[in-house]
Amino acid sequence: MTADAEHETRVRTRRTKSVSRAEDLQKEEARVRESQPDRPCHKPRDSLFSWSSGFDNFTGLVNWGFLLLTMGGIRLLLENFIKYGIRVDPEQWLIVLTGRHEGGADHPSLILLTYSVVPVVLCLLIEKGLSVEIISYAPGMIAHIINLLVLVMIPMVVIHVKPSGFSLIGATTVCMIYSILFLKLWSYIQVNLWCRNRRSSMSKSHLRRQSLSFHNKNESNSVPNGFVDHEEKNAEATLIHYPDNLNLKDIFYYILAPTLCYELNFPRTNRIRKRFLVKRILEVVVGFQVVMCLFQQWIIPSVKNSLIPFSNMDVAKATERLLKLAIPNHLVWLIFFYLMFHSFLNLVGELLHFADRNFYCDWWNANNIDTFWRSWNMPVHRWAVR
Repeated sequence: MTADAEHETRVRTRRTKSVSRAEDLQKEEARVRESQPDRPCHKPRDSLFSWSSGFDNFTGLVNWGFLLLTMGGIRLLLENFIKYGIRVDPEQWLIVLTGRHEGGADHPSLILLTYSVVPVVLCLLIEKGLSVEIISYAPGMIAHIINLLVLVMIPMVVIHVKPSGFSLIGATTVCMIYSILFLKLWSYIQVNLWCRNRRSSMSKSHLRRQSLSFHNKNESNSVPNGFVDHEEKNAEATLIHYPDNLNLKDIFYYILAPTLCYELNFPRTNRIRKRFLVKRILEVVVGFQVVMCLFQQWIIPSVKNSLIPFSNMDVAKATERLLKLAIPNHLVWLIFFYLMFHSFLNLVGELLHFADRNFYCDWWNANNIDTFWRSWNMPVHRWAVR
């Protein structure tokens, strides 16, 4: 060992001993202080709001914030009742929802909603033609593209050509339904394409090799072959295989199911839970009434009073009006989210025995906007990723 190495070793050992010695001295000093008759109660520690304290339990402050928010909301609600009185009128809801004073007598919204069945049936017919090779790949894909483009363009063109024939609710409903159908049929076409490609790539010899390897693997297990073969046949018999899925019952179940991603074999529940179903129905009915009341009692009067400040470009008053609308806007958004992604989609899933109820994740714990957008709407996120 060289002299430099011996010196470095001595320095490291001395430093180790020094640190250990310092800790021992501190412990000894603390022990001596505790034994003093003045009963010392102080020791080195940081304030809880300091980053170095390591304290992270602020649940009470969060609850306090919610209490203040609730008190502020109740104050605004009382101010609204004192200023405007009770403006809730269920008859006006029916007028707005039915479009009694809007749109034409021919009801184009209902015609377009009825026509939405046509692109679905056309998509099924094209897929059946591709499965039996009556239609080749290129013409089939061109037919699918044309069908999807027409599906997207029809509501926009009709609403643009005849805007006076549509009510606000009718036009919104038509655009939403056609957008959902576009996403669903896209997934339907893509999954059937995967199944068709797999069927064409798997030869009989490949299937035989798979069967032999699976049979040899079963022989090496301790489970009897007869039992395994019986269980395998039962499991295989319950599954739907391509192209047996190409029928009206399957595609319309998928269109009604609360998902945008098509599968040949969706997970199913065994029964409908009546109590669960009644709870979801009550939530949809009551929650919808609450949303309509918030719009009629709180949001519409505030919006009307905001027209003059915004027209006069009064920044201070306009900002005050925006902040005043923030609480009812957030309440409507939260209630609508619960109604749509929990109550309504669970209601549809329960009626259709659809077992996958992961319609949302814990977006309220998201620490950035990217996590939020990937968490709050799982059907669309899952469709985009897939």
